[in-house]
Amino acid sequence: MMKTLEILDTLISFETTSNKSNLRLIKFVEEFLSQFGFRINRLSSPCGTKAGIYAEIGPEIDGGILLSAHSDVVPTEGQNWSYPPFKLTPIDDRLYGRGTTDMKGFLASMLTLASRIDHKKLPNPLALLITYDEEIGCVGLQQLKSQLTSLLRKPRLCVVGEPTEMQVASGHKGKTAYQATFNGQVGHSALAPKFDNALHIAADFMSGLRNMQKQLAKSGPFDFDYDIPFTTIHVGKLSGGKALNIVPNYAEMLFEIRYLDAQNTDDLMIHIDTIARHFDKDNGLQNVNIEIINNYPGFEVKSNHENIRKLISITNTNRIKVDFGTEAGILSQMGVPTLVCGPGSMSEQGHKADEFITKQQLFACDDFLSKLLA
Repeated sequence: MMKTLEILDTLISFETTSNKSNLRLIKFVEEFLSQFGFRINRLSSPCGTKAGIYAEIGPEIDGGILLSAHSDVVPTEGQNWSYPPFKLTPIDDRLYGRGTTDMKGFLASMLTLASRIDHKKLPNPLALLITYDEEIGCVGLQQLKSQLTSLLRKPRLCVVGEPTEMQVASGHKGKTAYQATFNGQVGHSALAPKFDNALHIAADFMSGLRNMQKQLAKSGPFDFDYDIPFTTIHVGKLSGGKALNIVPNYAEMLFEIRYLDAQNTDDLMIHIDTIARHFDKDNGLQNVNIEIINNYPGFEVKSNHENIRKLISITNTNRIKVDFGTEAGILSQMGVPTLVCGPGSMSEQGHKADEFITKQQLFACDDFLSKLLA
């Protein structure tokens, strides 16, 4: 436990928000793992300012375990912190700092496990994967897929250590993020009825999305393992206009769909396109244009799967599904049997000011990884 706290203290000191480089953290991990005989591969981002790591120890064969964590954290700007966000602050059972729960606590436990391994006694390999830019839509792992494919063996199980309070998560929704742009006509606000107001078009389009959401909440499909048991449509940003006395000719909206495995997403997009075409001009010119800006897959493991049964027996917890996204969907698509299980609570601590993890949760994670390795 003391080793985990020491490593976590170092990890929190690296300000690895997604708009900054994570290379100092990556160098620390490389130097740390090299002490214990790991075979280390640095996976560089296309821009070169960030990197991931794939490291392994033990026999160079298929099988074994893969542990996965992302190195980036969400920003602290606009949040009122009582403690320095990039310095680990212990108060009683709580450990405060940005990323303690999401998800450097699990990363610290991973590295502690790595420091205790006798590689000569390993009958199967242990692999560690560390990524970047997970917080902006699992971008980093998607960029690294081609590099990782050539290195990755066929593990029996991958555990992504996102915060689940050490419960075993067997699924999460997929997500697609969209940018919608709205074209109107500029004019003097005193003559506003003569012009197409881009913000008004955007508002009416948003109303259509809200009606879709109401229908999904009413008719499903449903999966009651989730807190929100249906597909969700969310508008996160709307902007446009230059001044109050000018009719805006342009507006922009960001919205997302978080969808269940059972959801027919093609039908959703047909419905959204129908709403958008309602605003087309008589000459066929489009007033609304929609583009995908990011997406990642959901994942779903059958509740009676052998890996789920094994992890539940190790953790002595429950099987759940989580509403937030992870890299598990991408790893599953790559053919890696994956589950999500890690310390901390996303709903209670993740992305908030004064983010913390409890020592009890870290202890439970250390214990879990030791039993998983055995």
